[in-house]
Amino acid sequence: MKRLKNVLVTVTAATILLLFGLALRPMETTKAKKPNIIFILADDLGYGDVGFNGQTKIKTPNIDQLAREGMVFRQHYCGTAVCGPSRAALMTGIHTAHATVRELSEWGLNGKPADLTPSDVTVAKELKRAGYTTGIIGKWGLDEGGTTGNTLTQGFDYFYGFKTHREAHHYYPEYIWKNKDKIPLPNNNCAEKRGTYSNDTFAEEAQTFIQQHRSEPFFLYLPFTLPHNELTVPADSRQPYENLGWPKQPMQVAHYHHDPDGNLAYAGMVSRLDRYVGQLMAELIKQHLDENTLVIFSSDNGPGYDKGFFDSNGPFRGGKLQLYEGGIRAPFVARWSGTIKPGTVSDHASAFWDFLPTACELAGVQPSAKIDGISYVSALLGKPKSQKEHDYFYWEINEREGPIQAVRMGPWKGIKLYEKPFELYNLQDDIAEKNNVADKHPDVVAKIRTMMTQIRTDNPEFPLTKRKALY
Repeated sequence: MKRLKNVLVTVTAATILLLFGLALRPMETTKAKKPNIIFILADDLGYGDVGFNGQTKIKTPNIDQLAREGMVFRQHYCGTAVCGPSRAALMTGIHTAHATVRELSEWGLNGKPADLTPSDVTVAKELKRAGYTTGIIGKWGLDEGGTTGNTLTQGFDYFYGFKTHREAHHYYPEYIWKNKDKIPLPNNNCAEKRGTYSNDTFAEEAQTFIQQHRSEPFFLYLPFTLPHNELTVPADSRQPYENLGWPKQPMQVAHYHHDPDGNLAYAGMVSRLDRYVGQLMAELIKQHLDENTLVIFSSDNGPGYDKGFFDSNGPFRGGKLQLYEGGIRAPFVARWSGTIKPGTVSDHASAFWDFLPTACELAGVQPSAKIDGISYVSALLGKPKSQKEHDYFYWEINEREGPIQAVRMGPWKGIKLYEKPFELYNLQDDIAEKNNVADKHPDVVAKIRTMMTQIRTDNPEFPLTKRKALY
């Protein structure tokens, strides 16, 4: 009997240990598993072009659902007010005071290709160190010279899309890049708007990427080209906006093969982008990945098309190529089911150069290069008290109206335009930047002017001098 009791005690103890181990193991696995990261980037989409920021004419139900299920940032900034350098800031964590890419190639002093260099450390390189599979599908725009900026040497395992920003100007391109191969699209014709609509393939490729890498941590950078010029979209996306009595906006065809009516095309393009977001989220749910995937949606700079009909810049002044808030404040929403509290709003001030340290923190690694960014993980997790804040934000641009510099420091926003009086705005009281108060606060102006000089490092290709595009 004693022997039987000892056997029972041993079996019972072993059973308890086994059950305890089984119960503990899933928790440990879940805790240890690194989240997938998807960054969806629109092109020239304004702050006010999405429903969650007040858009009423254009319907964006899927993007708005991201906002309902995640967190909206009200004070998120692009890298600058034009695509190439803005995207460089997103990828490297470095703003335009220090970046190797500060303008598009044609606006550089000598017209040299504005590419990332071997010394640049991208978020893809950092996540590769953390064991992630990395992919970019869409517009890269940082390999203008076809050398050092190649995606496959900048940390990405897979690339499908446009290497340069000019390739991305057309929606029915003659070819597309897949890794290092140029894939002809013989049935496409830009002028006739015939063949495969490029962004449709980006959405399809993104879903395939998710399917192929569902069992490993992945980073997917998904920069669509919608709704950038040229303004054209398949008829099924324009149809919901026809016969609404909208004013027509005739478009002239030159470099861009626009549709006849710009308003219908623009609305349809934004809605088609919204459709892609819905397809992507459906795929994540289908693959049981939505609870372990952080999805971020934003735009590379302010709106380039709208002149007021859509209120694309929301309550702000200006748009693309300008450093007023409308040119650099971006729509931003982050969704991570089960981790980010649904339906929340953050007033944390952040910028594109914060994405790299954020991704690194989520992946469990430290940034390996000196950067300007600050991780916004605490803000995403609803812990504003532990969220570090920026002392300042810096932007510059040198296209058309340039050179222009801007610095935000707390509520103050200083803008230095070429051969014009210095402008100072208190964003806390004047979000639309209507009242220049530079004369009333000379001490603040002096401080910001000094910062503009001290923060910036020289780059011989991008001096702060007046110039014209070289081509």
